Amino acid sequence: MTFRRGARLDPTQVRDVRGRGVPGGGMALAGGGGIVGLVLVVAYVLLGGNPGALLGSGSQVGTQFGPGEGESLAQECQSGEDANIRDDCRIVGFVNSLQVYWTDTLTQSQLDYEPAVTYLFSDGIQSGCGFATADVGPFYCPQDVSIYLDLTFFGDMRSRLGAQGGPLAEGYVVAHEYGHHIQDLLGDLGSGQRSSAQSVRTELQADCYAGAWVANAADTGFLNQPSRDQVAIALDAAAAVGDDRIQRRTTGQVDPDSWTHGSSEQRQDWFLVGYQGGDPSECDTSGV
Repeated sequence: MTFRRGARLDPTQVRDVRGRGVPGGGMALAGGGGIVGLVLVVAYVLLGGNPGALLGSGSQVGTQFGPGEGESLAQECQSGEDANIRDDCRIVGFVNSLQVYWTDTLTQSQLDYEPAVTYLFSDGIQSGCGFATADVGPFYCPQDVSIYLDLTFFGDMRSRLGAQGGPLAEGYVVAHEYGHHIQDLLGDLGSGQRSSAQSVRTELQADCYAGAWVANAADTGFLNQPSRDQVAIALDAAAAVGDDRIQRRTTGQVDPDSWTHGSSEQRQDWFLVGYQGGDPSECDTSGV
């Protein structure tokens, strides 16, 4: 999925705090170390979970950084051409497109959209949901209405989870997190512990919202219409983070009762519901 060369980016919607150190030092991974421990953490938190639930931080303070955050993005990420070249600028472009899309979509439903902030971090970060290392994968935190992303995750998604990767695979990940933001605004995200079935329904709806954005992304003025091959890359990413595929890679066994995000087939199916219909009102996963 490519950006329009003349599109003007707004880097103020993304805050770049990479390379600013890990507050509070390192933290052990839940589920054990190494690739198996990493993937087990990702299986729980990936694309929407609360890192505090696994990583044991009780802190509920917001993210705080000093002046100058995002200066690099402001200088380097100004146009769609920049987004086609640089990974961080591409995230800026996706965020810009998503916020335009959801602002317009909720306005049509006579609802107000509250912008979310996306943080690019490295190593670890203190969020409103607690301290998280980069190993937990991207996540949305309702406590501070922010999305957190370490760009190295996209390499891990290819090398450790078997995804093809590519720009629209990255766009799918970001769009899924913004799907959780929409659930939060609509009062559908809930709080506290969710059952496995509730969690799966929530995650599949976020996949559906991501598909709806892809279907309408060209109308936001930032992106060109995706090709069939590019949509296939997003579907491949959805399959790579299916619970059954992750369990098979890590344990050799599949346990549907323990799923939190849904199977590869379910994640692809619900992305397609959103993409083919282009209407987030069709993303009712209550019957799953």
